[in-house]
Amino acid sequence: MTAVTTEPTPAPEARRADGQPLTELDQAAVCFADPAAYTDEDRWFAAAARLRAEAPIHPLHLEGLPPIHVVTRHADVLEISTHADAFRNEPRAVLQTLEMEELMAAQGNLQTLIHIDDPRHKELRGITLDWFKPRSLGRLEARIGQLAREAVDRWAEADGVVDVAREIAMPFPLQVILSILGLPEDDYDRMLTLTQELFGGADPELSRGFTPEELAAVVTDFFGYFAALIADRQANPTEDLASVIANAEVDGRPIEVLEQLSYYVIIATAGHDTTSASLAGGIRALAEHPDQLARLQADPSLLPTAVEEIIRWVTPVKHFLRNAVVPYDVGGFSFRPGDCALLSYWSANRDDAVFDDPTTFDVGRTPNRHLAFGFGAHYCLGASLARMELKAFLTELLPRLDSLTLAGDPALSASHFVSTLKHLPVEATWR
Repeated sequence: MTAVTTEPTPAPEARRADGQPLTELDQAAVCFADPAAYTDEDRWFAAAARLRAEAPIHPLHLEGLPPIHVVTRHADVLEISTHADAFRNEPRAVLQTLEMEELMAAQGNLQTLIHIDDPRHKELRGITLDWFKPRSLGRLEARIGQLAREAVDRWAEADGVVDVAREIAMPFPLQVILSILGLPEDDYDRMLTLTQELFGGADPELSRGFTPEELAAVVTDFFGYFAALIADRQANPTEDLASVIANAEVDGRPIEVLEQLSYYVIIATAGHDTTSASLAGGIRALAEHPDQLARLQADPSLLPTAVEEIIRWVTPVKHFLRNAVVPYDVGGFSFRPGDCALLSYWSANRDDAVFDDPTTFDVGRTPNRHLAFGFGAHYCLGASLARMELKAFLTELLPRLDSLTLAGDPALSASHFVSTLKHLPVEATWR
């Protein structure tokens, strides 16, 4: 196996919508709206630290984007997340260009769990909630353990440098979630490609194209695939999650087709891509912090805290938007109805007001009040599954691993939503 590295493509220069020059704080805030900025961690974290210190809620209106308020402190992100009556997901849940918003609205916006609010959000979430509770996931423990063992076997049997992000971290969680859905293995590569095109739409290596039409076509392809799946599972229901969604009812009535299609999209994509990102980022962190790797190998009881620290360290979902519907004061800033808040989880999870030495990777960190899974009504449905997968993989990896060394520069995807390691060249030796 060989690793490939690529250089990120610089983003066009950002401009304020009112034509005025960007202030220094504006320039820091641009990092939160510019997908390419997420490929440069040093620059991004410096910008986040400055905003937390000087302007923790910073209004920003760039040309071509809706006006937003960048929220960087843990306390403020938490405050907004726990007041769904004042801050709603609709009409904007993820930052997109105005042109993209118009195109998606014309062809039918996604109606996933992250896009809608209660009471409909709670009704739709209830369809699959039992599937993702820890006691229900227990039935998958053996299967997840087997897939983790097979993934580590593939890595250990490989020669030389391995691109762990692409060849190990991506396939393992994908196999898990698609087996839960009941999709055939022949479709795994298609699902992986579509997911990367959806979340990596601004990345020159991952994107299908950069026009709004090309980006929207990815959603259309997802819908086409899942429409056929709905028809099949309605005609021939099985015991898998795909059949649950295809035949779901709320108050005795079938859910809308767009809700069904959107449900599949969020389960099939977020159900694996965020875990892949955490896994790859965790392996990178252990390679860059050999003392923490040795500590974890010497004391496997630290696995639960190590999993939480990996999730905090990586924070795969970088932001969600929340829209104020009433006047509301947060951290000394007054939101007005219609204001849009960009909740930066990556910044919140490095806030030194909450975390001791937040820039230190510590597999024994406790407490660890990270917000990587969100908080409140929209807390990640698959959080328990992600933790189970990471623990299963590390359980298989740590006793067999002798050394772990980066064999090149890691490459992050250009994305301000779900930013992942698209390449991680690593050389390992085995016991």
